[in-house]
Amino acid sequence: MKNRSVSTLLYAQMVDMGGLPVRQPFPSQKIEQLDPFLLLHHADIKVPVHTEPDHAGVGPHPHRGFSPVTFIFKGGVHHRDSRGNDNTIYTGGAQWMNAGMGIIHSERPPYNIHEIGGRQEIIQLWINTPASHKMDQPAYYPLSAEEAANAVTDDGKVSLPKDHNAFLYLLDGKVTIEGFGLTEALHVAVFKNDGEQITIDALEDTRTLLMSGKPLNEKVASHGPFVMNTQTEIMEAMRDYQVGKMGMLIEE
Repeated sequence: MKNRSVSTLLYAQMVDMGGLPVRQPFPSQKIEQLDPFLLLHHADIKVPVHTEPDHAGVGPHPHRGFSPVTFIFKGGVHHRDSRGNDNTIYTGGAQWMNAGMGIIHSERPPYNIHEIGGRQEIIQLWINTPASHKMDQPAYYPLSAEEAANAVTDDGKVSLPKDHNAFLYLLDGKVTIEGFGLTEALHVAVFKNDGEQITIDALEDTRTLLMSGKPLNEKVASHGPFVMNTQTEIMEAMRDYQVGKMGMLIEE
């Protein structure tokens, strides 16, 4: 099989997200999205000892039209939403929330974050939803480390579908990507659709996230936490949120 070549390398700039410092390789000035992936945030935060976990992290906020998917590398995430879901996922787990027609949720450190090291490291991906399903009912799927899928092929390798867009993010460390060269921590390597595999050699201990997905090839209109197909739909989302159609989340 042929190796994919790298089309561009994106550095994960530090941005402010409601007072929290997070790394964001895309969207950026270079690339708006990697269809169907809209955004990547990498947060590695020490939760202040003097701060109650229920007052740290990200407070209640709305979403519509896509799925925020969170991978937990250290610590945990306490998720609550306007549909009554209340769940905590720890290291090695993940959660997929399909925002659908609209939902309000919060993402806080778990109550025992200080007992388990005090550090919260996550990656959150925003994955676009096809236009035909943007107004589906919201759904939330938590996965503990034990429940997360784990598959190994006979030859220990996994091929990438030709029609999938793909990228590799380095949380830390250094690797050499065959046909491209040195790639360092906090960078995304975006691949062309010109092969079925990638080959990397780790030069030191390295954690990576390899993602691939079939592009939707649909128009994207977005504003903050809403991702739709037209500006009219964005205005409708803002109005529906303001009048309470996405529900209410009161943290106690």
